[in-house]
Amino acid sequence: MIDQSTSGADRSPSRLDEATGRKNMLLLIQLRWIAVIGQLITIEVAFYTLGVMLPIQLMLASLGFLLAFNIASTLRVRIRRAVKNREVFVSLLVDVMLLTLQLYLSGGASNPFVFLYLLQVTLAAVLLKPAYTWTILGTTASCFVALALYAEPLGLRPDHDHGMASFYIQGMLICFVLNAVLVVTFITRIGHNLRKRDARLAVLRERAAEEDHIVRMGLLASGAAHELGTPLATLAVILGDWRRMPAFTRDAELLQEVSEMQTQVLRCKSIVSSILLSAGEARGESSAATTLSTFLNQLVLDWRESRPRADLHYDNQFGHDLAVVSDSAVKQMIFNMLDNAFEASGAWLQLIVMREAETLVLSCIDNGPGFAATTLALLGKPYNSTKGRPGGGLGLFLVFNVARTLGGEVRASNRPEGGARVTIRLPLSALTLDEDDDKKGLA
Repeated sequence: MIDQSTSGADRSPSRLDEATGRKNMLLLIQLRWIAVIGQLITIEVAFYTLGVMLPIQLMLASLGFLLAFNIASTLRVRIRRAVKNREVFVSLLVDVMLLTLQLYLSGGASNPFVFLYLLQVTLAAVLLKPAYTWTILGTTASCFVALALYAEPLGLRPDHDHGMASFYIQGMLICFVLNAVLVVTFITRIGHNLRKRDARLAVLRERAAEEDHIVRMGLLASGAAHELGTPLATLAVILGDWRRMPAFTRDAELLQEVSEMQTQVLRCKSIVSSILLSAGEARGESSAATTLSTFLNQLVLDWRESRPRADLHYDNQFGHDLAVVSDSAVKQMIFNMLDNAFEASGAWLQLIVMREAETLVLSCIDNGPGFAATTLALLGKPYNSTKGRPGGGLGLFLVFNVARTLGGEVRASNRPEGGARVTIRLPLSALTLDEDDDKKGLA
């Protein structure tokens, strides 16, 4: 069967939020490693250099728990990539609790590093939803009050009047610089993650609008095809009767014109059938099992017959043939690409078919004036055309969207020697038959 699932890039907003949450969690893990190293250095300096009496064993045990929690967080992110907002909230809450324990063991509210709470609140404001942010703020404020009420103050004499010679002032300076550096570094990186998420969301919204546009166009085309079916059938019957009437059989010129009219009516009926088939309403025919070379060879033959003035050079370099389904959407996509090249060049164009690993590559080359810079910049957007007629620009728009639906891509460029090149790349997995279908269709 044909796989028309969207590519991995097409993710829902919730998945984008979870992917951004993972990046932010990784930043918190990096910040925690910095905290572990910083606390080790601070404990060593305070205990051994400044002679501050600290319950060093309890503080190292708390630090060991922080280390273990960070290792567990790292493993969790590697095992499951998506990270929800509540997981970031729990992670920050653990950080606040462990910071509170370390401060309780090292002077409580009198410890100048108590202002590291501000870093936690800042991170929460950037990373979390409002309810979680206010919870972190309330928790840090409560912890500050609890430290002031119950923790033993640092065993340092008050020396605030000594200015920069004061250990307390020096500690506040270190805390300020540390807060400032971490805020600038990590908030900048978090902001970058959020901007990338917003950019991807904007792309998804634009794509959804384009797909809605395609649906509306499909409904309109399907309705028009239904309405045209009956008058075209009537015209076919009338022209068939005319061919047998003596007035026409005696006049070779009139008979030739009637034959040409019949050919054009049959072409219109074929177009109507293709529209209905693409909309899932086949008129007597359905997609059939075939091979890729057979499908493309027949497609080129049909296109040449309907455009007798075109000078199409067809070069099939695909190699070993492959069982596929003859899908009308793919056929119409290639027709649109060839039509655009034919209208641009006037006559000469070339279609090259190649295989690159598990990808089908279709390149259409023409010798026309090429794409304007503004057209290339908006390529794949509806009504982006230089033809100057109402409704122009839908051909390549449909080419882009069919390719994207199949998990492929379309690229266009101007050739240095003149003319343009449009290349469609489609995964073969989106075109090939499943094993069961292969047995049913080609047996």
